[in-house]
Amino acid sequence: MDEETRYEAVRSRDARFDGEFFFAVETTGIYCRPSCPAVTPKRRNVRYYTTAAAAQRSGFRACRRCRPDAVPGSAEWNVRADVVARAMRLIGDGVVDREGVGGLAARLGYSTRQVQRQLTAEVGAGPVALARAQRAHTARVLLQTTGLPVTEIAFAAGFASVRQFNDTVRAVYASTPSALRATAARGSGMPREDAPAAGIPLRLAHRGPYRSTAVFDLLARETVEGVEDLTGTRGRRTYRRTLRLPYGTGVVAVDESPDSPASRPGGWLDTRLHLTDLRDLTTAVQRVRRLFDLDADPYAVDERLAADPRLAPSVAARPGLRSPGAADPDELAVRALVGRAAAERLVRRYGKALDAPHGTLTHVFPEPAVLAEAEPDGPLGTLTAALADGTLRLDAGADRDAAEATLRALPGLDAHTVAVIRTRALGDPDVAPPGETVPEAWRPWRSYAVRHLRAMEQETGHGSAPR
Repeated sequence: MDEETRYEAVRSRDARFDGEFFFAVETTGIYCRPSCPAVTPKRRNVRYYTTAAAAQRSGFRACRRCRPDAVPGSAEWNVRADVVARAMRLIGDGVVDREGVGGLAARLGYSTRQVQRQLTAEVGAGPVALARAQRAHTARVLLQTTGLPVTEIAFAAGFASVRQFNDTVRAVYASTPSALRATAARGSGMPREDAPAAGIPLRLAHRGPYRSTAVFDLLARETVEGVEDLTGTRGRRTYRRTLRLPYGTGVVAVDESPDSPASRPGGWLDTRLHLTDLRDLTTAVQRVRRLFDLDADPYAVDERLAADPRLAPSVAARPGLRSPGAADPDELAVRALVGRAAAERLVRRYGKALDAPHGTLTHVFPEPAVLAEAEPDGPLGTLTAALADGTLRLDAGADRDAAEATLRALPGLDAHTVAVIRTRALGDPDVAPPGETVPEAWRPWRSYAVRHLRAMEQETGHGSAPR
């Protein structure tokens, strides 16, 4: 986008661009999301940034009115497969906080200097600044939604010291942590509770219309007993599942929202997270966002696919149809291979039991290393061994083409299973249906086109249920 397009988005308060770019006002020292309801600044005073971290790095503070740190992530990082996009996905997953910049670079196969240079050149901030902005957002969420002591929040958000935490909050929000907590309770509409016992209430934002019913229908067909459940009636359902996270385990509950019309600029899914270690908050949020495809750009997807007469009726009937991902890519790969019934058997035999059950949720899906040792034979043993020893990587920063090549080389995985893993576990928005010739015009949204094709098949009673 050029500056004229960006300024027009700011002038019209266009929520479609929230998270795609940020703007800062030199006369106030504040940066905002495009849809900020404040008075539109003069064009000559506006500067534009790709990320919130870049705006913060230039000395701007987050707007208290529009909360620019709470916008959906940019859809660009999920579409692209280059090193910058992979780095952004890994930083979102908390890799820099856990492994440092060196760990990020090692996962990408580049030197730390190369990663720093490429990120700074393209998004205006290096990995440390990007991780710092993410920590600040996590801290704000905990301050606003929990009654935890400030000291606990500092370390849960990933800060090395309370002083660093205080300095960052002041720099980003122009407020002390205590003042931010005191003012946030007014008008947020969300209760402040102790954690982790009560869980952390969140609103996970998305841009544009969201076809919640289709996502929850898919999850209902796939639910694995002990790891997932789905309760309530259609339109008012709650999906819950267990999570295996870097520092512990978690349980997430996500409420279904009414399907929104094409004209709706955005919304959120009400969510509650129960974590055994609060340091996992950022990672857990990102993995739930990937599962529900909350960072997609439905405007770009629908515009492209609606131009095809074959898909146009479905796009008109299902604006904002998403292509769900996976909360645990390794788990998804195993489930895509063995199916639902066999996955439930694996959970009963080898799943890790939660310290205390959450209703029907009793286990975390077994790790690849456990499965590789317990059942080493056949396609399952080969797949889990490759996941366990790192031959196959499906994490947020994995190279999708390299992962697909490895999957195709493993015995017992057919083209359909590989396509499901690439679509869901790797979050690739552009996977063609195996064995079908599809128009080039559907690129780079062929995964979404498949969702529309399967929805139309279900509606007419032809074809199999979508996976």
